[in-house]
Amino acid sequence: MKILLVCSAGGHFKVMRELEHFWASHERVWVTFETSSSQILLKDETVFWAWSPTNRHLPNLMRNLCLAWKVVREEKPDLILSTGAGVAVPFIVLGHFLGIKTAFVESITRVDDLSLSARLAYPLLDALYVCWPELAAKYPKAEAITSRTQAQEVT
Repeated sequence: MKILLVCSAGGHFKVMRELEHFWASHERVWVTFETSSSQILLKDETVFWAWSPTNRHLPNLMRNLCLAWKVVREEKPDLILSTGAGVAVPFIVLGHFLGIKTAFVESITRVDDLSLSARLAYPLLDALYVCWPELAAKYPKAEAITSRTQAQEVT
């Protein structure tokens, strides 16, 4: 299986790296922001650098939509997996309409409601993983992963 890993920098990137037990054995391509740490940590990976910032920045949304079009068509992933945030939305939208499976792992900091990125992507997701059972109860597609062991089993 070929996986497209899409995430912003910082905590979202850290969570994606923590899911290595899942993606390490698969062919993969990364989309994230170009930072000094991501350059070092992904030096042996195939990476496409996304435009930042993404929060309410229309020009970068359009640039990332063009990037999504290029990357998804060239790489032809079987799964688009994101840990957030805004950079994920154009990839999830495009992936959904091209028939590619999509999954989103919501931040552990989201207790009462989904992030804006997850809410925008929610109708198009095949799987949504959240960290809190109360949050999963609010969204029929959401599945709570309440421990690291469950997170490893899910992915």
